[in-house]
Amino acid sequence: MQRLRVPTLSFCVAQRKRRGRFFIETSPGLTSLRISISMTEQPIYVTREGLKKLEEELEYLRTVKRAEVAQRLHDAMGEGDIDENAEYDDAKNEQSFVEGRILTLEAMVKNAAIIQQEGKRRDQVALGSTVTVVEEGGEPETYHLVGSAEADPRQGRISNESPLGRALLGKRVGDSITVSAPAGALMFQIVAIR
Repeated sequence: MQRLRVPTLSFCVAQRKRRGRFFIETSPGLTSLRISISMTEQPIYVTREGLKKLEEELEYLRTVKRAEVAQRLHDAMGEGDIDENAEYDDAKNEQSFVEGRILTLEAMVKNAAIIQQEGKRRDQVALGSTVTVVEEGGEPETYHLVGSAEADPRQGRISNESPLGRALLGKRVGDSITVSAPAGALMFQIVAIR
C-alpha cells in the first residue's frame, strides 16, 4: 500500500478506513485516487407525506437547482481570472452543497421505511403515534413521533431518536417517563395516545 503525500487527506482516509466505511483505490504511480464512501443501510423512517417531500426536494435539486448553479459557474468563468473571482468560489461552494444534499436525499429515499398508520395499536406508543404528555406541574403537550428526517420540534414532530422519543417508545397511557436534559431530569406522564 502506498502512502499519500498530503497530510490532511492521509489522516482523514486513515481515520475513516479504520471504521470500515471507506475503501481506497489508487492507479499505478498514484496519478489518481478514488475514495468511495459506503452510506449506512439503516432504514430512514418517514411518513408517506415526508417521503413525498424528500422526493420533491430531490427532483427540484436535480432539475432546477443544478442547472441554476451550472449557469452561475459558467457566467463566473466568463468573467476572467477564476483565481481571484469571488462569484466563482461562491458558485463552487453552492455546487458542493447541492451535490452533497442530492447524495444525502438519494440515500434517504433509497433507505426509506414508511411509517404505517393504518391498523396500528393505539394502546402503546410507536412510530407515527401522537402522544400527549404532562410534565410535573406543567401544561399538556402533544407530540407526533416521527423519524429523524421529519423531526421539527417547533411543529410538535419529535424524532424517535431524540431523548423524549426514545423514552416514549413502547409506553402506555398512565406510564411515567424520565428524560435526561441539560437542565436535569424531566418527568413526564403519558395522558393520551392517538
